[in-house]
Amino acid sequence: MTNSSPKLIILFFTTITIIFSISPISNALSNCLLTPDLDLRTDPDAITTASTDYGNLVRRSPRAVLYPSSENDVVELVRLSNGCPTPFGIAARGHGHSVRGQAAAHGGVVVDMASLGRNGSRIRVSWEELRRRGRRAAVGTLSNAGISGQSSFFGPQISNVLQLDVITGKGDLVSCSEEMNSELFFAVLGGLGQFGIITRARIVLHKAPTTAKWVRLIYDEFSKFTSDQEHLIMKGYGNGPNYLEGSIITDKSPPNNWRSTSFYSPSHQTKIQSLLKANGGILYSLEFVKYYTNIHEELELMMVKDLRFVPGFSFKKDVPLFDFLNRVGSLELEEDNDEEEAHPWLNLFLPKSQIMDFHAAVILNLIHTQNQTSGPILFYPLNRQKWDDRTSAVVPEEDIFYTLGLLHSTKRSESHVFENLNKQILEVCQREGIRIKQYLPHYESKEDWVQHYGSKWATFQERKQKYDPRMLLSPGQRIFTPVMESDF
Repeated sequence: MTNSSPKLIILFFTTITIIFSISPISNALSNCLLTPDLDLRTDPDAITTASTDYGNLVRRSPRAVLYPSSENDVVELVRLSNGCPTPFGIAARGHGHSVRGQAAAHGGVVVDMASLGRNGSRIRVSWEELRRRGRRAAVGTLSNAGISGQSSFFGPQISNVLQLDVITGKGDLVSCSEEMNSELFFAVLGGLGQFGIITRARIVLHKAPTTAKWVRLIYDEFSKFTSDQEHLIMKGYGNGPNYLEGSIITDKSPPNNWRSTSFYSPSHQTKIQSLLKANGGILYSLEFVKYYTNIHEELELMMVKDLRFVPGFSFKKDVPLFDFLNRVGSLELEEDNDEEEAHPWLNLFLPKSQIMDFHAAVILNLIHTQNQTSGPILFYPLNRQKWDDRTSAVVPEEDIFYTLGLLHSTKRSESHVFENLNKQILEVCQREGIRIKQYLPHYESKEDWVQHYGSKWATFQERKQKYDPRMLLSPGQRIFTPVMESDF
């Protein structure tokens, strides 16, 4: 990625979510953990917190929770597991923002990675300060990829990493980069926690402007909506936006939602609702942002020139950059402690060549007709040239591909309704031959994982044997058969 903008390198501890679960092995685990050097907790508060996550769909209780004071504590824990006749599982948990138990360690040990930030001596900056002073390269976790509306221009988070510190499944603490221990570096990026626990990341940021020009355009035709998105992501850094997301508006997924509760005024909402009704209950919203300190009116007009949105349905506002970047984070914090709220999300990648088929079979015939979705429906393009194929992440093999994000939010007692919808979507894609890849994947069989990884599967297996031969890390994904899982 070529860019002439000034760069700022920030060193910080990551709170990467890694997946893990094994069968309860209480006595064996207790014997292996007989050490006074680790801050292990087994009290109900610690266990309860580590048993669930943001999705609030599963409960998987660990035997203990480790609150490390340094990377060495995590190294010791991994080596203790390797030294046991029957290894126990280890899950690295940040803030528990996974959605299907990925941060759990049923019968094993959860590592509270946030403790490294509280107790470590190598922290240079807090995440809040990082957001105030710099622009995020992307959001998400390094073990998945990290995508957002910025990814079309800057790539996913894993394309913006310079160096990592990783604790492998053997208990080795390794610094790695593109030039140093590169195989481990690329294995871990997008590797779903299969090869190591990331404790530190060195990433590239750009000098942040002060203000964001926030624009939303409303479309009544899917083909115009997608074509204009593709046009904008190919404009380039200078003349184009810095952030772009498309979304679908229905009666159940209204213009204002939890991702941006106050963008539209009441009069704007009434206007959009009237158009929504006239268009059969479905519209499409193209949202883009230009970061600036000073912006010329000509550039603003140039970005919307030739776009084919519904006349009179262009909305814009100027906000401080931090307020835009933090519009979701502040709302998520309000939901974190809601024990009755569940988030049965589904995130997919699909090739550009099949988006019209997907629109007909899934968006119109399932999502729109059932009208059950309660939450934002994201649909926007990504540029494959911004992804590094050497990483473990898997995406469709076309230059432009799209991501669908069904960000359901519902009561736990009603989550099965949305789980059923997600299942139907996957079944329709398989039946219609739509070549999807799951983002934040959740599969039930090894065969599904082999199909998911495709040509990368052989390399993925080889790296597992090299960096985690006893399969301590991430058996909860059921990618590989762990040592102990028969009673899970």
